[in-house]
Amino acid sequence: MSDIIKAATAELEKHNVIKAEELVILIGDLTSLGDDQLQFAYEIMTKNTVLENSVLVIEHEPVMIRCTKCNYGGKAETLENDYHEHTVPILACPKCNSSVTITKGQACAIRSIKIQEE
Repeated sequence: MSDIIKAATAELEKHNVIKAEELVILIGDLTSLGDDQLQFAYEIMTKNTVLENSVLVIEHEPVMIRCTKCNYGGKAETLENDYHEHTVPILACPKCNSSVTITKGQACAIRSIKIQEE
């Protein structure tokens, strides 16, 4: 979260920003970053910055895979877990059980910032 805040504030310093209203981030499901933890860290770490009191919107990127054998491409299947907030992706081809390449699901990026300018 600190890197996201640093990147956002660095970009906002290039403009005549009165205040930021909303920061939208994209978080891949493989990062295992929890929404509650991100929201808490955001609130604490944005104090006394242009992002203070802005809304953090978290969008999720599902795990997408491509099979190295049969060329299947799509969303990874998951193991459901009753004990944790996150599901566990199965990193094997659902068609032929071969190894896969991860094509999406590892993101941690800023999508947009809604601001008020002078």
